[in-house]
Amino acid sequence: MAFLSSLALLLKFCDAEFSFSSFFRGHHIFSTKESFIRCFHATPELLARRRNHDEPVGLKIRPKGKFRKKDRKPPIEALYVAPELKRNTKSLQDKTLDVFGGITIVELAKRTGESIATLQDILVNVGEKPGSEFDPLSIDVAELVGMEVGINVRRQHSNEGAVILPRPPVVTVMGHVDHGKTSLLDALRQTSVAAKEAGGITQHLGAFVVGMPSGSSITFLDTPGHAAFSAMRARGAAVTDIVVLVVAADDGVMPQTLEAMSHAKAANVPIIVAINKCDKPAANPERVKIQLASEGLQLEEMGGDVQVVEVSAVKHTGLDDLEEALLLQAEIMDLKARVDGPAQAYVVEARLDKGRGPLATAIVKAGTLVCGQHVVVGSEWGRIRAIRDMVGQSTDRAKPAMPIEIEGLKGLPMAGDDIVVVESEERARMLSEGRKRKFEKDRLLRMIDERTETKETSDDMPVRKRIEVPIIVKADVRGTVQAVTDALKTLNSPQVFVNIVHVGVGPISHSDVDLAQACGACIVGFNVKTPPSSVSLAATRAKIKIMQHRVIYHLLEEAGNLMVDKAPGTCETQVAGEAEVLNIFELKGRSKSVGAEVKIAGCRVIDGHVSKSAIMRLLRSGEVVFEGSCTSLKREKQDVEKVGKGNECGLVLGDCDDFRIGDVVQCLEQVVRKPKFISSESGAVRIEC
Repeated sequence: MAFLSSLALLLKFCDAEFSFSSFFRGHHIFSTKESFIRCFHATPELLARRRNHDEPVGLKIRPKGKFRKKDRKPPIEALYVAPELKRNTKSLQDKTLDVFGGITIVELAKRTGESIATLQDILVNVGEKPGSEFDPLSIDVAELVGMEVGINVRRQHSNEGAVILPRPPVVTVMGHVDHGKTSLLDALRQTSVAAKEAGGITQHLGAFVVGMPSGSSITFLDTPGHAAFSAMRARGAAVTDIVVLVVAADDGVMPQTLEAMSHAKAANVPIIVAINKCDKPAANPERVKIQLASEGLQLEEMGGDVQVVEVSAVKHTGLDDLEEALLLQAEIMDLKARVDGPAQAYVVEARLDKGRGPLATAIVKAGTLVCGQHVVVGSEWGRIRAIRDMVGQSTDRAKPAMPIEIEGLKGLPMAGDDIVVVESEERARMLSEGRKRKFEKDRLLRMIDERTETKETSDDMPVRKRIEVPIIVKADVRGTVQAVTDALKTLNSPQVFVNIVHVGVGPISHSDVDLAQACGACIVGFNVKTPPSSVSLAATRAKIKIMQHRVIYHLLEEAGNLMVDKAPGTCETQVAGEAEVLNIFELKGRSKSVGAEVKIAGCRVIDGHVSKSAIMRLLRSGEVVFEGSCTSLKREKQDVEKVGKGNECGLVLGDCDDFRIGDVVQCLEQVVRKPKFISSESGAVRIEC
């Protein structure tokens, strides 16, 4: 018993991994853990456990000594790659940061999700000396940092401490094409712009100031009414205070009328309805009011707040009532704007002048734009060299609600861009380059998304041949370029699609002809001067088609017909003719070398024609009995290829001798059906396959 007590004491202080079989010869001592089984005798049970658990039998013998030899693998030579900054690109693209004048590094780090050290490194890269993390950054530097981390920075200006004064209202005239919008403005300002418009329709977004007899002034924007200029109407509604919806009394509510209402509602802008052409015999203003009310417009006569004025641009009637309605609406809105401080302006239109370079038509929303300031317009920059009003008079500054034309930009901006005043030329150049990089990156990401969506859609649709029509677009102003491009893209169809390879502002040049020759494109010139004879001759030699128009209707019609001609069309089986079986003849006594006996169907062609090379279909009581090729077609014992309507013939169908009198033989032919160019009354066009 003493011996067993000493053994238990030893087990208490020793490692449970080891077995003490030296004390008990022939006995097995196992640890409490099943994975550590130690034994000396290889009994069948232990061998089975060894096979199941892959455990060695016996004691683990560790090498003695201070050092043990370890298996060392040779180092792998590889270049060090810095870990990339993981960022959700999609969420950052959609993220917009509002900045009022300035922001500290700490606040910018919180709102962007970046570390302060990262932002300080970016500040060094953009040429700024980072100070304390609580020092405010200017709005220009904040936008540069935002572009580097991949977020959008929206500039906000505070009116605190600024001089706030009343300003004239900005009124946009919208409506359907040929409802008299420009004629109404001509009557208000006693000019004749409508007579100068090509085809009698407005194709630009014009801005001008009209002085009223009461002494007040109103800034008017005239928008095109054609369906192709929807983007121009949207830009007009975005910058305006009041929308004048012009509806013809003899025509009523039309598609562009409804679209103008949608743009005004989306911009949260009040509407004043001007029912024009009330002097015509077919005018019915009450019908127009009922139509507008049915479309959800709450008129004053029906308990709403939308004023309705009946006018006539030709007779100059109702103009005083329209002026009174506009001034009353402006007084209710209490329109005021900040006069001092940096200007906020909006580009309405942009064009390229041969002598003065890029010109931008803009409206100042707040602040004062001064000649000589450095500005960034979209992704372009420049120093304002001259400011002119809509009459063409030079001025040194522009106040709020004043339409102007600025000169001195390095490039042509896009219609709809904001004009931002910056401190210096270096800062303007850096902002312009950063915006160009971001614009190109966003464009590539949109292209990738569109191709992915197109691929997913095409996987579910049958593969069909599609022809590409490359086109180069040249127009007089930037907004028209965008409108013409969007209108041409509406002609896309499953068989043919438009690929706009280049757009530009200005006349057609030799470089356009060279580019068209390189990519096999045709050139579209809209509202531009006729190209020089040398350019036209070079295009004729290179067999390049030039489509030059001043009216959008004619341009879309010619482009649509061109795309219809290039479309491959769809192959369809069509019944070319029908013949009725009048008699059956059997040809007997033929030798084996010639063939077996055959049956000839004597027929009369009752519709169309019957061709030997076509597929024949035999019908009996409306059901198909046989369909196959025609082996023989004769007329008066002569082999012929085609038999017309009213003639008799004899025909033999391959592997078919089951003719009966009264059967009908149809002649089937494969035809290529071309798509159709369709133009609606509203001006919308499409290609129907």
